[in-house]
Amino acid sequence: MSALVTSELLDRVRERLAGGLGDPDPAQVAAAIRAEAGGVLGDTDLLRTLRLLQTEMTGAGVLEPLLQDPRVADVLVTGPDAVWIDRGEGLLKTSVTFPDDAAVRRLAQRLALSAGRRLDDAQPWVDGRLSGREAALGDAFGVRLHAVLAPVAHGGTCVSLRVLRPATQGLDALAAAGAVPADAKLLLERIIQARLAFLVVGGTGAGKTTLLSGLLAKVGPAERIICVEDAAELAPPHPHVVRLVARTANVEGVGAVTVRDLVRQALRMRPDRIVVGEVRGAEVVDLLTALNTGHDGGAGTVHANSPQEVPARLEALAALGGMDRAALHSQLAAAVQVVLHVHRRADGSRGLREIGLVQRGESARVRIVAAWRADDGPAAAAADLAHLLTERLGR
Repeated sequence: MSALVTSELLDRVRERLAGGLGDPDPAQVAAAIRAEAGGVLGDTDLLRTLRLLQTEMTGAGVLEPLLQDPRVADVLVTGPDAVWIDRGEGLLKTSVTFPDDAAVRRLAQRLALSAGRRLDDAQPWVDGRLSGREAALGDAFGVRLHAVLAPVAHGGTCVSLRVLRPATQGLDALAAAGAVPADAKLLLERIIQARLAFLVVGGTGAGKTTLLSGLLAKVGPAERIICVEDAAELAPPHPHVVRLVARTANVEGVGAVTVRDLVRQALRMRPDRIVVGEVRGAEVVDLLTALNTGHDGGAGTVHANSPQEVPARLEALAALGGMDRAALHSQLAAAVQVVLHVHRRADGSRGLREIGLVQRGESARVRIVAAWRADDGPAAAAADLAHLLTERLGR
């Protein structure tokens, strides 16, 4: 850096530009540099400073090239010299670095402002969605932002960016890629045809939304699917899909639209199938109620490590909506018939691991019994699932 281009000059330029709305264009950056430098910079120093600040203050700064990679799903910053990406094969450290933690903090605060959120010492974390990025990221729906400032993040400011790419693969494509075995594919197609309600479960990044989208592609073209999501990801190749996306409150704390609000609205939109992209709160009460009042064939995804953990997970979520354990098990047994478990394999690939059947035990509690497993095919509840499908389909 030139002796004339000091860190103090850069800070003054950043402060001058911080009051503007949106990303500054090159002319604005150049004007700010000239104003703060007092006309002492030559053309070479001016161009060098312009490139430095334009890279830092537009888009995602030095992270922008990583987000432009169509294979990248996550960009994670855990320190000035620790930037990681995930292309679906596990985390890889990149060569991208920041000058110091202050630079990471500036980027996090600028992105938070772009998402309409507050991020400072009084509110040291943020969760939001970056707007206006669809054109820059091709067919992606945007970027989900999470950041935590130091010293709450002990090792330095942490930034997590997830590219919300549309889940558009059909079931045939998933089977061709090895994510769904041939015998399981036939079983899944019959589950859709029979209008059984199902939940797709698994950990973060296991492929829940991808499988759900693939299954929705098999829904009859004359059926109307209403998808409710916290962040837009579902884009099934189906001719009649209505997508409702929740909205967080603005910086004044107003304007929030919750998934629960949207599930209730979906009931009034003449749905053939109601789908909740991710069940993570009290909306489970409304979804189960909807599936028990004539809206069969619905679906959703739930974070759970195994099908057997689903009842306990839903108990916790239902409690947020005021539904007790006994009512939850009664509603679940009547509303949902199948649980599909997906997981990320050791090599980073993702696939269907188990198909479970929802059954009511002797104590009136719901249990999930395996009907198919990836390692050994048909399991204990295979005959019961076959009987249910035959009963629904007549064959």
